[in-house]
Amino acid sequence: MAQVIVRNIEDDVKAGLKARATRHGWSMEEEVRQILRRAVSEMDQARPRLGSRIAARFAGAGLTEPLPELHEQTIEPMNPST
Repeated sequence: MAQVIVRNIEDDVKAGLKARATRHGWSMEEEVRQILRRAVSEMDQARPRLGSRIAARFAGAGLTEPLPELHEQTIEPMNPST
């Protein structure tokens, strides 16, 4: 197994790691391993693209038909006085 040494960790970060480790019932070293495993695992999961994220956010808003695409159309700005 490989080893990684991390220097110059702020005292409050170290205290937070220690507190998390205590809550989970394992060593601070194991807590760091768990955090790193999760971070790498999350990187492997494909993040949904912007359109999918927007659709998911507004899924319950009542939109039942697809929105028309605005290809090669001039879009006029809103008139703030109306």
